[in-house]
Amino acid sequence: MRNFRGTTVAITGAGSGIGRALAIDLAQRGASLAISDVDDAGLAETVGLCEGHAVKVTSQHLDVADRDAMFAWADAVADQHDGVNMIVNNAGVTLGATFEGSSIEDFEWLMNINFWGVVHGTQAFLPHLRAAGSAGPEHGHVVNISSVFGLVSIPGQSAYNAAKFAVRGFTDALRIELEIERAPVSTTTIHPGGIKTNIARNARLTDSIHDVGAEASDFTTEFDKLARTTPEKAAGQILKAVERNRRRALIGPDAVLFDIASRLPAGLYQRALIASGRRQLK
Repeated sequence: MRNFRGTTVAITGAGSGIGRALAIDLAQRGASLAISDVDDAGLAETVGLCEGHAVKVTSQHLDVADRDAMFAWADAVADQHDGVNMIVNNAGVTLGATFEGSSIEDFEWLMNINFWGVVHGTQAFLPHLRAAGSAGPEHGHVVNISSVFGLVSIPGQSAYNAAKFAVRGFTDALRIELEIERAPVSTTTIHPGGIKTNIARNARLTDSIHDVGAEASDFTTEFDKLARTTPEKAAGQILKAVERNRRRALIGPDAVLFDIASRLPAGLYQRALIASGRRQLK
C-alpha cells in the first residue's frame, strides 16, 4: 500500500495511544477511518480529532475478544465505507505477574485480547481486504501489533510474552501463505519498544512481580522512564513500514536493542536478566 489517500483503514484500540495517533495521521493523509475501542470517551475524542480532515470516520464500541462482535464490525465497516483496505489490530492490555502468581482468569483475559483479538480481527477482515486488493490499485494490508516482548522474554511478563510471540509467529506464517498464492493482501508485524501510552497505567498487577525483582508500586514509574517514543512518531514509522511492505518493523531505538538481544545465544541475555532480578531482590 503506497498511498493511503482514498483508502479505508480500520483500527482497534483507537481510543488512545498508538491507535489514536495512527487514526489522526491517516486522516491527515486522506484515508477514511473505521475505529473501535472499549473506551467510549476516548474513542469519541479520537473521532473529534479526526473529523476536521474531510474524511469519513465511523466508530464502534468493540471488545476484540468477542469474535462475533468483531465479524459484525468488519461487515459493517465494509458496508459503510464500500470496502476496507487495511486492518490494524492494535488493541492490547498488559499483566504484571509471574506465571505462578497469575490466575488462569488473568492469563485468559490477556490472551483473549492480545492474541485472539488479533486472530479475530485478521480473520474477520481478510475477505474484505482480498476484495479491495483485487478491485483496486492498492493491495489490502494486515498490520498486527506485537511488541519487543515478542522478541525477548522478560520475567514477570509470561502471559504478555506468550501473546506477543504468538502474534509474531501467526503473522509471519500468514504472510508466507499469502505470498505463496500471490494474494492481493500483505501483512506487517509491528514490534514497538517503550511508547508513551497509558498501557502501563491500565495494567493488571500482582505483588508476585516482587519475586522477580520488581515492585507493583513502581511499575508505571519505571515504564514512563523507559518509554522514549511518542505515539505520533510510532504511527509514522508504522505507516512507513506499510508503504514499504516490510515484514516486520522495530519501533523506537530500544526496539533495535531488543532485536539485537534476540539474535544472541539465549543464555546470554537470560543470564543478564537473572542477575539483574537477583540484585533487585537483595
